[in-house]
Formats: sequence, structure tokens, C-alpha cells
Amino acid sequence: MKQTILFILFSILFFDIKAEGIQFFEGTWEEAQELAIKNDQIIFVDAYTAWCGPCKKMAKDIFTQKSVGDYYNQNFINVKLDMEKGEGPTFARKYQVRSYPTLLFIDGGGEIVHRAVGGKPVDAFIQLGQMVMRKNDKSEDFQKLYDEGKRDPDFIYNYVKALNRAEKPSLKVANDYIKTQDDMSTDFNLKFLFEAVTEADSRIFDLMIKHKKKIIKKFGQDEFNQKVIAVTNKTINKAIEYESTALLDEAKEKINVISDKDRAKLFHLRADKKYYLLTGDTKNYLKASSKYVKDIAGKDAEKMNLLALETMKYLPTDKKALAKAEEWAGMAYKLDKNKNTINTYANILYENGNSEKALKVAQKGLEIPDPRTQMQFKQLIQKIELSLSN
Repeated sequence: MKQTILFILFSILFFDIKAEGIQFFEGTWEEAQELAIKNDQIIFVDAYTAWCGPCKKMAKDIFTQKSVGDYYNQNFINVKLDMEKGEGPTFARKYQVRSYPTLLFIDGGGEIVHRAVGGKPVDAFIQLGQMVMRKNDKSEDFQKLYDEGKRDPDFIYNYVKALNRAEKPSLKVANDYIKTQDDMSTDFNLKFLFEAVTEADSRIFDLMIKHKKKIIKKFGQDEFNQKVIAVTNKTINKAIEYESTALLDEAKEKINVISDKDRAKLFHLRADKKYYLLTGDTKNYLKASSKYVKDIAGKDAEKMNLLALETMKYLPTDKKALAKAEEWAGMAYKLDKNKNTINTYANILYENGNSEKALKVAQKGLEIPDPRTQMQFKQLIQKIELSLSN
């Protein structure tokens, strides 16, 4: 099979439930540093300029993705600074910012933890944040004191928090603390539970749900919903790793505790789709995807386009899957003829051997009033015409 599908530059986001994206701090740089010290967090700085093309692409296509927002909002204080306005020029001189975008990770004391230059795709940008969190890992300092017998509640809370930020297992430390407590409904213990819960298939999750009303009162409904979604996603990933439908069902059951029933329904559909796709069960993946189209995505061009790309990417040799990918791409194309849906549909038609129709669809891309987009479609058209002439 031809590999023209690589022409399509899209990230597959299985759980892009709501395009929330990064929430950028709106105060001054000094206030951001104060908040970083207070919360013991790293500041992520998008150092950009108004005329920088890659900066605009990051702002439009990367920072807006929910998967990016979920990770960066949880782990960093996020700041955007125009290097040519306001505090930007002073900041640029201090941190020697000469290329755009420069992606800086800075601690509350103003020291650089990590610097990266240039735009990043979604996966690479999240991996960059994960690398920074590992680089700033303070859990070993806590472990030494823990091994020496330090057990006061504030210390245990901060130890669990450090382990979670470094993406290291924290359940044993958390459970050992919980065993010493007679009442988990105290203000401190509610805070501890909310930090300690990392997976839905755990006793700590069940304890959090037991004290759901007080947790929501303390942290808010939205924060509670986001926490539940994050930890049930981790249980879905564990279900895939161990190929366990029991864990899949448990995650789908526990997501129902959130207040937004539409999001819970969408989670169910995408959980099934993701599980069956990544465990190699094509029959059930196509069945789950068809239900997803019927119940959620059928009238949404972007969702249909991503579904077609997802199917093509992971099942490039399955004839039934390829036929479905073409059908779904066609639905997206009919709903909204934009550069993404035109590109996807034309490429999938070409991959499936329908070059004549692919050519007609690709030619629609030339009507888009953007020179770069037109150049990309001209290249695709040349490839299709070459296949027709052979």
C-alpha cells in the first residue's frame, strides 16, 4: 500500500472530550513567580512574537488541544509573553530569548529548569512537559527522609505529591498513611485523598467517592470532574496494557460519578473504541466506532475526520477498516469542505485505489485562498495524476 497517508499531519486524540486547552495565567511575571513558589510548581513560558509563524501554529493547533491542556494545567503555571511588548523585552534580555517560539520552564526562584526552541506537535509537546517533570523530580529527597522514619501528615502529603508529579507510583505511601487514619473526612485528609488518587481501580478512588460531597464542596464540581476523568483514563490505559475487559468495564462504571452525563457517555464510547483498537480487536473496534458515529460524531466534521485518520493509521491493511475509513472521511467532507477534510478524504480515496475520485476531491483544495495550502494540494494532485498515467 502506498504511504501517502503520511501527508496528513494530524494527531489522534482519543479522549479529546472538550477542546479546553491550556489556561494561561493572566497576572504579571512577578505574580506568576509568587504563585509558583506558593504552589511549588514550575512555570511554563511561551515566549513568542506576533509575527512568528510557528508561534501562531502552536497557539492555534497545539495549546488549544484538551490533552495538552489537561497535562499542562495540572502540572505547570502557564504564561504567554510577547517578547516585543510589555514585560517581554526585559524577560527576553534576562533569559536570552533570541528564537521564536522559545519554550521555557522556570522555577519560582527564576532559574531555568529547561529550555526548548521551536514549535512541537501535540505528542512531543506533552513529552517535553513530562521530561521537565522528571528533571525536576524531588521525590528522592522525600524518600530518604521517609526511609529514616519521617511520617508527619504534611510531609506524607508532599511526598505523595512529588511522586505523582514525577509519575512514580505513590499508592503504597498513600495507603500506608490512610491506614493510620480513623477519619478521612477531615479537611486535611480530603485534600490528601484528592492528591493521592491516581487510578480509578483503587481503594483511594472509592474513598474519594465516599466523601464525594465534601470533596466537591472543597475543590469544586469542575475540578472533581477533571480528576475523575484523569484517573479513569489511566485505568483505561491499564486495561489496554493487560488486555482486561474487567478494568475497561470498571473505568466505564466509575466515570458515571461525574455530574456531566454527556461527557460520561462520550467517555464510554471512546473508551470502547480506544480499547478495542489498541488491543487488536478490529471487529469490536468498528462496532464501537459505528456506535460513536451514530450517537456522537455523525454530524461533526472534525470528529469524523479524526475517526477516519485514526482508523487509517492503526488499521492500514484491513479491508473492512479501510472501507469504513473512506466512508467516515466522506461524511466529514460532505459536512465541511475545509483543508483538513479535503486532504483526508483525497488521501484515503487514493490509498484505497480510487484515484479518479481522489483527484476530483484534491482539486477542491486549490479553491482554498492560502498559498501554502494550495502548494500542498498541488503536490498531492501531482502524485495522483502520476498514478493515473501509469
